[in-house]
Amino acid sequence: MRTFSKSKLLALRQCPKRLWLEIHRPHLREDSAATQASFQIGHQVGDIARRIYDPEGLGAVIDVQSEGFARAFKRSAELLDSDQPIFEAGLNAAGALAFADVMLPEQIDGKKVWRMVEVKSSTSVKDYHRDDVAVQAFVAQSAGVTLQSVALAHIDSSWTYPGNGDYNGLLKENDLTAETFSRTEEVKAWITEAQLVSASPVEPLIEIGSHCETPFACGFYDYCSRDQPKPEHPVYWLPYIGAKARELATQGVIDLRDVPDDMLNARQQRVKAHTLTNTVYFDAVGASADLAVHSLPAYFLDFETIQFAVPIWKGTRPYQQHTFQFSLHTLSVTGQLDHTDFLDLTGNDPTESFALALVAACGQSGPVYVYNAAFETGRMSELAIRYPQFKPALLAINDRVIDLLPIARERFYHPSQQGSWSIKKVLPAVVPELRYDALDGVKDGGMAMQAFIEAIHSDTSHERKSVIEQQLLAYCKLDTYAMVRLWQVFAGRTDLRL
Repeated sequence: MRTFSKSKLLALRQCPKRLWLEIHRPHLREDSAATQASFQIGHQVGDIARRIYDPEGLGAVIDVQSEGFARAFKRSAELLDSDQPIFEAGLNAAGALAFADVMLPEQIDGKKVWRMVEVKSSTSVKDYHRDDVAVQAFVAQSAGVTLQSVALAHIDSSWTYPGNGDYNGLLKENDLTAETFSRTEEVKAWITEAQLVSASPVEPLIEIGSHCETPFACGFYDYCSRDQPKPEHPVYWLPYIGAKARELATQGVIDLRDVPDDMLNARQQRVKAHTLTNTVYFDAVGASADLAVHSLPAYFLDFETIQFAVPIWKGTRPYQQHTFQFSLHTLSVTGQLDHTDFLDLTGNDPTESFALALVAACGQSGPVYVYNAAFETGRMSELAIRYPQFKPALLAINDRVIDLLPIARERFYHPSQQGSWSIKKVLPAVVPELRYDALDGVKDGGMAMQAFIEAIHSDTSHERKSVIEQQLLAYCKLDTYAMVRLWQVFAGRTDLRL
């Protein structure tokens, strides 16, 4: 009889085909960068959990990577006879195995019992967490562990880090004892089903669908979808089509040419028409009129931010967005284009210096153009609350913000955009000589965040940090120069050499 890890049973819960592939065709799995990043965050939160639940450092940690499974299970069993906290305790029984994040010994009426805590980096309890804990508790009880209670601890996003490495309060516990203990027969059924699925000589015949992304993006999606019809003009290119695309797919409609016009709004009809005819839509008169009410000088602004599941700066919260970089192009009344920027890679909280530099750079008057205003205005509003000394100036900048995204969305569409108005799609369509893929190293916001994390790490060399700095500066500068060039085309200002 095969023994299944907790992750394998959760794979079954998502899709039996995923379980079969993980066992028989694991080389076909391709995890996304986002999935890999979530693993890293999970490890970081797990490290902090040990400090929270074992502040005196008296506990033991099982490291299956270095110890191997046999030694990990043997040492875990020995430790479960002790009276010290155990982290990543290996449990193996009843056809399943798991590693418990936190096992805490307690005494009740002179008898030793255990409190199990599963730790997650999310900010709430998810349904798949409940399955996770159910498996964990089932294996522990089957292995003879006397469980008194079971809890799931997740990040409390309202908590503020007081500094000095004090993370008490970061995690919020949810007691799942009664629910978890009631699901024993469910878990047994999952193990039985997993045995049947894994023993099959052929993979289950399951079509791709919404389960491929719920609760996680499946790493086998490319494999499973390899034989699916590849439409020339996919329905999902229609903006905001959402669940309607899946509904259409069940009817065999996967190409734009087959979507009835009467079920589309005006923007979706425009995307369909210009995609199928391979023509550009540009309401130059309307775009020019939209911008004509705003005079020069003009400012073109973009931010880069970072967020940490575990805060590293005093006075900040989990997953709070921190501004660490801006780029600002300024176009004077005479058509002179200047550029200034801010980037802090010291590893200290950059936000106060950011706010000071931003206020100094944005002047007192003139439109401040951004692309997708909610992001920049939201960050400035947060900075205004955090730093009251800059509040009037920051809110004054907010009042001057003009969003180029709605103008692009309403006045321009090129088939190469494939239904998207992200600046990375619009820029090469409007100004073909400018492309993000020509940048070195940092090419998007996600890469910018990873680059920032690497740059501030204590192990990063001075030489590598200098390379990252130049890459970040070049990326953010292109973002604002892109807006300058979009503004020029939309405003019809071909008289300016930019």
